[in-house]
Amino acid sequence: MALRRALGWSEGEVMRPESKPCSRLMRQTAGVFSVGGSLAFWVLCRLHYGPRITVPRSLRWASCGAISVSSASALLVRLFSPECEPQNIAAYDKHGPMTG
Repeated sequence: MALRRALGWSEGEVMRPESKPCSRLMRQTAGVFSVGGSLAFWVLCRLHYGPRITVPRSLRWASCGAISVSSASALLVRLFSPECEPQNIAAYDKHGPMTG
């Protein structure tokens, strides 16, 4: 699913064994950006509603921000990260480093 090969940014080489697997990189990126997305959307909610804000409304905005920003960042990592190229996923992601 990586776009690097289609855009000509990939050499097609397998990464070093100490590189992070794609699944872990996506999970960590989504976790970090979910916190940032929830804070950013909470601020937008405060700016949009002002004194009319309620707790359920702010929690709804924060949860929507966390979901949308984390999924978008995980998708961008999946599309553009060299760790998520098909040869690297086959080599390192689910089965560990290839032997022999």
